[in-house]
Amino acid sequence: MKKEKVKKEKKPKEKPKYSVSQNVMWMLRKGWKTKKSVIFLLVLLIVVRCTSHLIGVFMTPSILGVLESAAPLSKVLATMLGFLLSTLVLDCVITYIEQNTLYGRVEVRMAIVNEVNQKAMTTSYTNTVTTKKNEIINQAYNNCNSNACPTEAIWSRFREVAGHTTAFVVFLCMLSYVNPILMAVSVVTCLVEFFMNRRLNNWWYENRKEGDRYSRHIGYVTDVGRDVAYAKDLRLFGMKRWLEDIYSANLKLQQRFQLRGQVNGLKGDVLRIVLALLRNGAAYAVLILQAIENGMSASEFLLCFTVIGEFTGMFSSILGDFTGLHSQSLELSKLREMLELDEPFKFEDGEALVPDKNGSYTFTFENVSFRYPEAEKDTISGLNLTVNAGEKLAIVGLNGAGKTTLVKLMCGLFDPTEGRVLINGEDLRKYNRRDIYKHFSAVFQTFSILSVTLEENVTLQEEGINYEKLYDVIEKAGLSEKVASLEHGYKTQIGRDVYEDGVLLSGGETQRLMLARALYKDAPVILLDEPTAALDPIAENELYMKYSDMTAGRTSVYISHRLASTRFCDRIIYLEDGRIVEEGSHANLMRRGGKYKELFDIQSKYYKEGGTDNG
Repeated sequence: MKKEKVKKEKKPKEKPKYSVSQNVMWMLRKGWKTKKSVIFLLVLLIVVRCTSHLIGVFMTPSILGVLESAAPLSKVLATMLGFLLSTLVLDCVITYIEQNTLYGRVEVRMAIVNEVNQKAMTTSYTNTVTTKKNEIINQAYNNCNSNACPTEAIWSRFREVAGHTTAFVVFLCMLSYVNPILMAVSVVTCLVEFFMNRRLNNWWYENRKEGDRYSRHIGYVTDVGRDVAYAKDLRLFGMKRWLEDIYSANLKLQQRFQLRGQVNGLKGDVLRIVLALLRNGAAYAVLILQAIENGMSASEFLLCFTVIGEFTGMFSSILGDFTGLHSQSLELSKLREMLELDEPFKFEDGEALVPDKNGSYTFTFENVSFRYPEAEKDTISGLNLTVNAGEKLAIVGLNGAGKTTLVKLMCGLFDPTEGRVLINGEDLRKYNRRDIYKHFSAVFQTFSILSVTLEENVTLQEEGINYEKLYDVIEKAGLSEKVASLEHGYKTQIGRDVYEDGVLLSGGETQRLMLARALYKDAPVILLDEPTAALDPIAENELYMKYSDMTAGRTSVYISHRLASTRFCDRIIYLEDGRIVEEGSHANLMRRGGKYKELFDIQSKYYKEGGTDNG
């Protein structure tokens, strides 16, 4: 029996959100708002370039015509000199304008870069956790990170489109007496070439996700290979060959993808050559017949052929310009998509909520469920919880229980997919989300160490630093000795991404630095998600005891895998599969003999030596 061929379903073509005309107007508005001179210089450049082009077209036939008229040598030289001087002057003007307009174009692009940065840094947190939206953000950066990107290169495209169109109209008027069949051949062949180029550009756009995926994998492996943080693992675990294999595999896939695109491009090149031969052959044939039948001087023949060539060239250039403009428009559409990402949170349009570090804050979870985008099941499911004002709450449980997600819901980084999170009895979603963030001093598992000085890493300020407060939090975080050992003290550069003499902190030192940052912010609510995982149990316990004193009267939430470190808390909740299965004080949970005690007993045996409990 013959096997039936399974037809692959064609995916619907992804259409850009904005048309070419909409993106052109968007860029013109950006230019007018940021640097008006860019627009004025663009118009002036178009006029001067068109004039220079027309002079170039008429120069050789005009000089030849003067020679044919047996004019004196002085007239021939004067004609030649006039054309040469005109060309020289116009070329100088063009160079001057292009050099001066460059800075304005860069300024417009940098204004767009600033918008992209602002959007990336302030967009709702949920827009940063999905692969699709991260791709949109990365594409936006790629479309404005160099002079060749559409946000700057499009100005040259504007110049070409306007200049070629103006010249085309001029040549069209001049060729009104030319054989209409020749004009038709030129127009048809140019249109065929245009639509073919457009189809090729659409192929790259429609398949860009495949190419982006390979580039992203290659970029990730490259970043890992040169990241100092992975240096020990690369050597100790022999990761070099493994990473090279991943790199090579993705490079081959990317090369195959590029080859498919280049094959399409080669077909287009062959067709372009055939069309060019057809156009030029028709032009020669028509002009030779006219010369034989009507008589035509060499200068007239040269002028007619030049104008016909310029006409077809201009028409072809215009179509090519629009193809290029269409391609750049596709990239601008992706950039604008990023700038206009939907914001699920309220910011300036939300109610104000000014934090009071001496105020009391109660958080209530009402039947809260949360599911990550594209996940198959809920991470938090039907959870009800009240975190009382001034309470020290510990959240414990196995990996994947939903501890970190619960904290992110509490501080407004996520919104529940079902239910409500309340702050002092009011739905958190109605407030300006940036005001909500001001209420929390938080340390999460992923650290944001910046390549700046130690004091700037703690205070997140360049000016107006409260040094008395800085010294205090460094002392409380247990970093005083480390700072004293550094040659430049608080002015020491952290990390080596920017500064060669930067200091690399250990895991424990980094966690203490993050604790100091949280203390410096001095917000009314404290959230600590595994902030001491890199410390030994004794150091961790000492630090938590300090926190117990420092956070007196404030609402505090702690996450820790080491259950012994949470005994100072007023209440402990044990999470499992996004639900609270046990809660109470450490003593009550131990007496109950449930899952908390079982996990505590397993952990504690590793800290007993000679019958003494060191946990």
